[in-house]
Amino acid sequence: MQSAIDFEQLVNVIGDAIIISDAAGSITLWNPGAERMFGFTQDEALGKSLDLIIPERLRGRHWDGYHKTMATGETRYGNDVLRVPAVHKDGRSLSIAFTVALLHSPQNELTGIVAVIRDETSRFQEDRLLRKRLAELEASAGA
Repeated sequence: MQSAIDFEQLVNVIGDAIIISDAAGSITLWNPGAERMFGFTQDEALGKSLDLIIPERLRGRHWDGYHKTMATGETRYGNDVLRVPAVHKDGRSLSIAFTVALLHSPQNELTGIVAVIRDETSRFQEDRLLRKRLAELEASAGA
């Protein structure tokens, strides 16, 4: 016995950020997880560019890849987890991990991209501290 799934409810209750952008890179879906993670309300994000959360120094590279994906209908990332910096509304840096998938119309035309995003800032900072401590221990052991 299979029950119907309420996808709108799923998108709204899931802890991860779910962001959908159209072919031009404008945000068309911004769930409550995205609000919590990035600080922008749905009203502030919908219709805006993904530049809202992309660090300025990475925007050129991001848009090169985005437009290539829209032109070719292919992404080289598939099921890979991508780890990149992002920006919170208050200006602080975040470390995020996400997967992307291409969205298609019923006519199989590429219409946009969905990203499911997790904030890994604290894990990234812990890893960096551990690597620094390990390097210090290795340096003192070699001295």
